[in-house]
Amino acid sequence: MTTKNKILLAGSAVLAFVLLTGFRGGHFGGGPRDPERVKQMVTWKLDDKLEDLKATDAQKQALHGLKDSLFEDGKRLVEEQKGARAQMVEQWESPNPDSRAVHALVDARVDAFRAFAHKLADAALEAHRILTPEQRQQVTARVREHMNAH
Repeated sequence: MTTKNKILLAGSAVLAFVLLTGFRGGHFGGGPRDPERVKQMVTWKLDDKLEDLKATDAQKQALHGLKDSLFEDGKRLVEEQKGARAQMVEQWESPNPDSRAVHALVDARVDAFRAFAHKLADAALEAHRILTPEQRQQVTARVREHMNAH
């Protein structure tokens, strides 16, 4: 795997983290975390980055399409996770938890997260194709700068 692909994969992982943690319990901006509010904030950040890159309208449209698709998949994954947690609590509360059911649930969640990670990787590769070499260099420089700051 090339360094560029590793950077894109790392960026995808960060995006997954942002999308998934944006739906957790607690408060966001003084109120409950509303998926549509989180999506709006992600959109604003993406718009800012695309302006910095001087992206064309076609590039913006394509990248927003990727963002929207990933966001919906991430939202679905979070909802499924809530159901899985409820099932795990049911097993915990049972006098005789079903080990097969628990392991099957864990396997299903791992498979769902793996599938989402693959979608993120595919989206990163598509973003790589959408951006020009110069734009990719700008993105790489920002990623490296961020990595060195932390």
